[in-house]
Amino acid sequence: MKVGIIGSGAVGSLFAAHLAGLDTVETWIYDVSQAHVDAINANGLRLTGVGEIHTFPRATTSPADLPDLDFGIVATKGMHTRPAMQATAAAFEGGAVCSVQNGIGNEEVIAEFVSAVIRGTTFPAGKLVEPGVVQWDTAGKTWIGPFEPRPAPMDVVEALASLLTSSGMETLALKDARGAQWTKLIFNAASNALCSLTRLPHGRAALDEHVRWVMDGVIEEGKAVAAALGIEMEKDPAVLLEESIEVALDHKPSMLQDVLAERSTEIDQLNGGIVGFGEANGIPTPLNRAAWALVKGLEASWKL
Repeated sequence: MKVGIIGSGAVGSLFAAHLAGLDTVETWIYDVSQAHVDAINANGLRLTGVGEIHTFPRATTSPADLPDLDFGIVATKGMHTRPAMQATAAAFEGGAVCSVQNGIGNEEVIAEFVSAVIRGTTFPAGKLVEPGVVQWDTAGKTWIGPFEPRPAPMDVVEALASLLTSSGMETLALKDARGAQWTKLIFNAASNALCSLTRLPHGRAALDEHVRWVMDGVIEEGKAVAAALGIEMEKDPAVLLEESIEVALDHKPSMLQDVLAERSTEIDQLNGGIVGFGEANGIPTPLNRAAWALVKGLEASWKL
């Protein structure tokens, strides 16, 4: 079995490190960071924090190096999905590609390049400490299912879920994974955007009375949009937000990490995505629109 991880930031590295520990899997990483790739090839990929793992996937910055792959796991930021798939699609002509990215809209892009697509969402998180080393901050499950417009067969989805679970990344195969995806989407829209605007970590933001009411409002708008789409949530995002106080008190979400480094964010795939689906279904989303606009304005400030 050959699996390719497209994008080896924190989440991609978590999947790659686990899969590379299986004797039955040949694990490849494609990433544009030469320093990260060189470190992995020289010294392996190391996770610290929630768990300690040190394995040796193969890494490259050249798409031509990738063999024919049975599965792909896309873990890039949403704004990098298209160039990543343009570069690597040839390796997946006979395989299935799964997104474990934040937000919505990534599977639609992947489906432009491959015929078997898997919708996915994952909760494990961390941050890149240095090339080849990732701090694993939070554990959690992954949910995957066929992407309806260009679906991978259910038995293929189940095979990938079984593979990931055996590697230590607990994964559930669902016939309809939209509920899990929207659960995390709405949670992230509340937490990532507001953490990025206030620079507070997950749990601290949820504890702050001045921030919390906005987060709660963002969640209620997102749930209204999901209901209009006929999506049954995997879990109430409001419960996830409350749980973040204990499990992610000082965790800086990926969007806050991007803001602190003055990098582009995934706000278009999060709050922007909720606004877009809200408009299409006649659901007002003023707080999501405000969060989207303010983060876009923050990005613009870095270019002055």
